[in-house]
Amino acid sequence: MKKVLNISLGNRSFAIEEDAYKRLSDYLKHFRTRLAQQSGVPYTQNAEVMEDLESRIAELLLQEVGTDGRVVGIALVERVTSQLGMPDGAPESPSAGAAPRPEPGPDGQIRKKIYRDYDNKRIAGVCAGLATYLDIDVVLTRILMLVALIAGTAGFWIYVICWIAIPKAVTATQKCEMYGLPVTAENLAKFATTQKQ
Repeated sequence: MKKVLNISLGNRSFAIEEDAYKRLSDYLKHFRTRLAQQSGVPYTQNAEVMEDLESRIAELLLQEVGTDGRVVGIALVERVTSQLGMPDGAPESPSAGAAPRPEPGPDGQIRKKIYRDYDNKRIAGVCAGLATYLDIDVVLTRILMLVALIAGTAGFWIYVICWIAIPKAVTATQKCEMYGLPVTAENLAKFATTQKQ
């Protein structure tokens, strides 16, 4: 019989076997070390990425065990950590060499979410966010918005409503969702280096 621990991960409670907890703890330590070794990533952004990673792990564990109180085992932890990978794309250990897999929706496509792209903004990031979501050139989006504004149509109000209604992509997880990338450790680390203070 294995010892079972109660832990909090990503603001959720889990019952986890002791060996699975050790494996998960080692993975998080290893991830934190690799993230700290990357150049130009301040400590505050590392903390944000670690919070995003823990939340993502918690989501994946909840998908498997649900809320009925089943215990998280070592096989599930291995599957989740191999799915997420490491921030530099290298395997964490010789046994965990699986490449991160995208998480497709029901029809096989990775779903994008619309956000304001604050990294490529001119005013509020609305046009850049729409261009990213629609997979078109940002210049075209800006020209169309300018033409709608000059033509005297509702262009101004459309922009203001989008500014208010569309959330800003702040965290690394939101940036992955904006670009339609899987929320993996490698992608979280990539967007952590592009975050602005």
